[in-house]
Amino acid sequence: MAQHTNHGSHGAHDDHGSHESHGSLKSYVIGFVLSLVLTAIPLIVVLNDVLEGNAAKVVLLGSAVLQFVVQLFYFMHLKEEGKPRYNLMVLILGLIIVLTIVAGSIWIMTYNKVA
Repeated sequence: MAQHTNHGSHGAHDDHGSHESHGSLKSYVIGFVLSLVLTAIPLIVVLNDVLEGNAAKVVLLGSAVLQFVVQLFYFMHLKEEGKPRYNLMVLILGLIIVLTIVAGSIWIMTYNKVA
């Protein structure tokens, strides 16, 4: 009898775990449509010369950041993560490391000029 009770609680845990790891069709469709729009915007801006210079760069960078956020929330299910939020902490640490490497590389390339 005790074995049957453990199996029942284990089954409930599996159902809960599978619910957390999968999104609904609606959320996937919303994420897909947002991804398409955020891909089309930079393409239209660049291919049709709608904006030039810094304005085009801002649109491209903004679309890239929004695309990143859409991917995290709609496909990686970052918002559905329980406590403690280890995936979010690892993501933030990874972003800090990448930004440090990129900023350091740009700084070195900018100020390491040979006379």
